[in-house]
Amino acid sequence: MAQWNMLYDIYERRLRSELATAPIPAHIGVILDGNRRWAKSLGAPASQGHRAGAGKISEFLGWANDAGVGIVTLWLLSTDNLSRDADELGELLRIICEAVEALAKQGAWRLAIVGDLSLLPDGVAADLTRSIEATAGREGMKVNIAVGYGGRHEITEAVRAMMREAAAAGRSLAEVAESFTDQDIASHLYTKDQPDPDLVIRTSGEQRLSGFMLWQSVHSEYYFCEVYWPDFRRVDFLRALRSYAQRERRLGR
Repeated sequence: MAQWNMLYDIYERRLRSELATAPIPAHIGVILDGNRRWAKSLGAPASQGHRAGAGKISEFLGWANDAGVGIVTLWLLSTDNLSRDADELGELLRIICEAVEALAKQGAWRLAIVGDLSLLPDGVAADLTRSIEATAGREGMKVNIAVGYGGRHEITEAVRAMMREAAAAGRSLAEVAESFTDQDIASHLYTKDQPDPDLVIRTSGEQRLSGFMLWQSVHSEYYFCEVYWPDFRRVDFLRALRSYAQRERRLGR
């Protein structure tokens, strides 16, 4: 075991050396996948996997901060997840509230909600809002907490918000249609005023976005990692950064 740890440390140092002058993504999106399967592999309840996954978040944010990442978006709860068994969902929401509160108390990150809090129970929405507001004005890395989030839902809500504004300004539907642009949607997304993610990481081996940041990820690089989120290591993160650095980004050009 000691020999394996030594080899692991050597490999990690080599990866860090390779990344010393490499481009680092300004914004990383993370699909924290595999908590339930991790628990199932141990014969444990799903809640144990969710708690293990929540415990990994602070560690990951430390790695990202050390690497010089400016924004991290963590997808903790999708709109599809809201249809899960009531007991599991209730426990998951409690775990998320506790995790976000713990992040806020660390004093290291600026937190923001990415998602529709109106889809959550009132108490949960209030707890999350309280934790988020406690970090307002902080310096340092920004951490978007994607809860009650779905890409299609986000785009739908952006269009609704744009149309409401137009109606309030007395504009007709024909006038809106005539002048409608991509920027009209982009300026009403949850992540307005933020750069799109340069890199999207998904754990657990699944190779799909499942609706994560559909609009914003059009030019993102993707990295799919085989390990479940609770087992995600710094070396896995460094591999993702190395993969990103090795790609030629054309950004649609």
